Amino acid sequence: MLVIVGTAVILTAIIGVYALLGGQFSILIHAVPLEGAVILGLGIGSYLIANRNGTVIARTIASMPRIMSPSRYNKESYIELLSLLYTAFKLAKTKGMLALEQHVENPKDSTLFGRFPTFLRDTKSLEFLCDYLRLLTLGTDNPHEVETLMDEEIDTHLIESLQVPNAIQNLADGLPALGIVAAIMGIIRTMGYLDQPAEVFGEMIGGALVGTLLGVLLSYGFFGPFASALRGDAEAENKYLQCIRAGVLAHMQGYAPAVSVEFARKALLSDVRPTFYEVEQTVSSLPPV
Repeated sequence: MLVIVGTAVILTAIIGVYALLGGQFSILIHAVPLEGAVILGLGIGSYLIANRNGTVIARTIASMPRIMSPSRYNKESYIELLSLLYTAFKLAKTKGMLALEQHVENPKDSTLFGRFPTFLRDTKSLEFLCDYLRLLTLGTDNPHEVETLMDEEIDTHLIESLQVPNAIQNLADGLPALGIVAAIMGIIRTMGYLDQPAEVFGEMIGGALVGTLLGVLLSYGFFGPFASALRGDAEAENKYLQCIRAGVLAHMQGYAPAVSVEFARKALLSDVRPTFYEVEQTVSSLPPV
């Protein structure tokens, strides 16, 4: 919703100010499709060259719907995550780590994970948690070794998650220059019409400069913010994994489920962190597995 509002504000500001200045919309109507086609072609071509392995291209296409949606990592999703961790840790404490084996081996059919549908749909986080719970069921008991392994995986995941926003940011940085290329092409074309009346010649110059306008507008008004939004999503997802990490490590060190969950809660940013009492109230009402 905010993306739509932001886009409307940008376009209203551009078109509204242009109208107040007495601009001729016929110039824009004629020039925007042509100049935009040049910039679009240059942008797509340069993006393909810069990301020639194809992986980033596929991820870019897949990430587009996320730009239009709010981040799913909010207080409610963290309460669900902390509730899941509490339930898993309590089950392990009361029935032993092997009681988790059936759940981590087939989480889609698990009665444990089935209670937390939002988390169950998060494939990466589900795999991350199940992998480390599986290690515990196999007898891994050194929290320092597991911490090192978790840190390495989380760092790798962050690098991978930032590939798309970094690529889009590089494109955004280059769009003003691509707009200049489109403008220069328009000016070169205009030079062939020096014998035309001043109003015709001026309209052609104005149309050529639309390329520069589009390049700057697309860069700072759209693609730069798109990259920032996706970067924020990647960082939020990384923090989500760090929350899981903190809880699992605390559990490995022998803390009670409520204390382990408190370790995980403390890893969260303040704007999405539920209070101690919110978590306590939620987990106290959870039925046993």
